[in-house]
Amino acid sequence: MNKFIWVIMALLSGAFLPIQAGLNTKLGKAVASPVHASMFSFVVGAVGLIGYIVLTRQTVSLSGIKEAPAYIWLGGLLGAFYVTVIILAFPKLGPGLTFGLVVAGQMIVSVLLEHFNILVSQQNPISFMKVLGIVLVVAGVVIIRNF
Repeated sequence: MNKFIWVIMALLSGAFLPIQAGLNTKLGKAVASPVHASMFSFVVGAVGLIGYIVLTRQTVSLSGIKEAPAYIWLGGLLGAFYVTVIILAFPKLGPGLTFGLVVAGQMIVSVLLEHFNILVSQQNPISFMKVLGIVLVVAGVVIIRNF
């Protein structure tokens, strides 16, 4: 059962990646600097990780954009979640399964974001071929898991 949780966590972390990219892109436009947007994104992720570290009583070393919408700051939290899950899942699931699940999650959420025109620059509707591609990616993950 423990491995099943890591399978779900790896899949979920992959699903968050395209959302993170969209949020960070919007932040970059809001602050007119992709480099500063990356820094702010990781600062927000660091705050979430520091909270976890404090709650679990671990030691940590620490080092606003006024006009940006509040939801943009979620990109840093999504990045922190992804990095942490990959670090933890990789030794438990192996590289093939871990990144197969990450890619499957990315494909599913990416197609949905494009279809519903969320956090993307251009809408791109779901097609049979896109669904087939996702099914093949998921089939690949199943094959990696079972063989």
